[in-house]
Amino acid sequence: MPPVSPDTPDRQPRSVGRRTVLGAAAAAAPVLAGLAAAPAAASTPGGVAGRPPASRRKRCALPGGGDLGPNVLVFDPSTPDIQAKLDEVFRQQESAQFGTGRYALLFKPGTYHGLNAQLGFYTSIAGLGLSPDDTTINGDVTVDAGWFNGNATQNFWRSAENLALVPANGTNRWAVAQAAPFRRMHVRGGLNLAPSGYGWASGGYIADSRIDGQVGPYSQQQWYTRDSVIGSWLNGVWNMVFSGVVGAPVQSFPSPPYTTLDTTPVSREKPFLHLDGDRYRVFLPAKRTNARGVTWGNGTPRGTSLPLTRFYVARPGVSAATLNQALAQGLHLLLTPGIYHLDRPIQVNRPDTVVLGLGYATLVPDNGVTAMKVADVDGVRLAGFLIDAGPVNSPTLLEVGPRGASKDHSANPTTVQDVFVRIGGAGAGLATTSMVINSRHTIVDHTWIWRADHGTGVGWETNRADYGLVVNGDDVLATGLFVEHFNKYDVQWYGQRGRTLFFQNEKAYDAPNQAAIQNGPVKGYAAYKVGDGVTTHEAWGLGSYCFYNVDPTIVQHNGFSAPDRPGVRFHDLLVISLGGQGQYEHVINETGAATSGSSTVPSTVVSYP
Repeated sequence: MPPVSPDTPDRQPRSVGRRTVLGAAAAAAPVLAGLAAAPAAASTPGGVAGRPPASRRKRCALPGGGDLGPNVLVFDPSTPDIQAKLDEVFRQQESAQFGTGRYALLFKPGTYHGLNAQLGFYTSIAGLGLSPDDTTINGDVTVDAGWFNGNATQNFWRSAENLALVPANGTNRWAVAQAAPFRRMHVRGGLNLAPSGYGWASGGYIADSRIDGQVGPYSQQQWYTRDSVIGSWLNGVWNMVFSGVVGAPVQSFPSPPYTTLDTTPVSREKPFLHLDGDRYRVFLPAKRTNARGVTWGNGTPRGTSLPLTRFYVARPGVSAATLNQALAQGLHLLLTPGIYHLDRPIQVNRPDTVVLGLGYATLVPDNGVTAMKVADVDGVRLAGFLIDAGPVNSPTLLEVGPRGASKDHSANPTTVQDVFVRIGGAGAGLATTSMVINSRHTIVDHTWIWRADHGTGVGWETNRADYGLVVNGDDVLATGLFVEHFNKYDVQWYGQRGRTLFFQNEKAYDAPNQAAIQNGPVKGYAAYKVGDGVTTHEAWGLGSYCFYNVDPTIVQHNGFSAPDRPGVRFHDLLVISLGGQGQYEHVINETGAATSGSSTVPSTVVSYP
């Protein structure tokens, strides 16, 4: 395996984080000709001449279904110049880390030849069959890091779903960082998770996928793979976690750093768009318990399918009031690619409601509201969108269930999948708490909750965000949890019988000094805090890293904090000081050796207590 480059300060200025943005590269490219996002709808007070104002008119029922908009590009095998269109999107999105472009690239069932779909920021590619094998690309779906000098640690916000690939050279490259899911994919060959040159990489997530050949992480620092089938797995750097994966390496943490669970306790795959003849439908996969392997291996997956006419197909510029009207009518929401500004929360009150985003549709609360609130009801599915904090502080950004929610949802849980949160980076953003889970039995399946450490609107108080994820509900399961850089606790878990499979964290780089993070008598806030009243909790494969580059003398007491009782159990924990920028005294509570020096060597605990 090529050596892994530690995040040492001599590679970058001390005043910026290890994911330094290339200023010119981060700027959005000109709007792609012919593919521009729909303009925001104008807001006109009062009514048209001769008609009463809108506030006095009876609202008409909103239609379901409709066109997917200009930023959803749909291809079939006879479409001319597919490669040219893919390249045009990539030129715009390759380095537009904080740009406004959003795109979904959809491929109708069939076979495509000689394509290389390079994916930049806010770009999703997906097949439109019921099985990945319905849509085969003889070619590649590629993520690399040429835009950032071979450093893949900022390859965020892109996805691949529901395709079969026959890689041109036998191995597909998918060198990603956070918020870049690889779902329902069949790679008829190998999968390389590192950038060209084996530079830094910080991913990642695979689910419901089959990779016939070898998966090579190489320089990838951490990875979570769920309910999949792989030919083999090459190596591990710090934290590689598998649950329900046929072909996974055996449990061996910390050397190699593999955490392997035979099954996933509960899972329900993400909803996806598909074609039935020439009509769009949304497939809703069924819940599985003790899941192992892919859902689609024996043909049509288990679940139900809804016609697009049951969805309000939203375009950027639509108001929160209209979205709420659609939900009140009994429609689901399909958010087409773009940015949606909200002056009030989206209220999801009906059981079994689906809110599905395409192409990283982005919700921005403009006036300090919560972007979305979900009632304490069965079976809500939230999937595939980004919440970007606005310039006025929001107390929360996403709430699943009201405070005190207590209903049993074990038969039909709510799922939060590929729902990502960002505070700052694209501009000023503030939020006290990002995501709150109050409803019991909720499954949080792959999220990245990020207080930005680079971009614009970034600073210890400029994009203040004290708490990342707060779990108050009982029986909540997190599979693939990434939470980073919050001013205080990144995760607080107060519900009983909670479980986490894989956790990745970095403490806030920009703490100005020890006093700024002091937690009473404790040095710093733990990355993952289990509440003192919790009697049962279990977690596997957790890592917390510090990179206090503003004040490298900062000491963090531990990465993990939990009540010391038999029912609260942790497996395979690590903390790392990146390049010696700050230090941990312990791994969990008072257990685990301190990190030391600048060698970027993990301190590990295999089992606690």
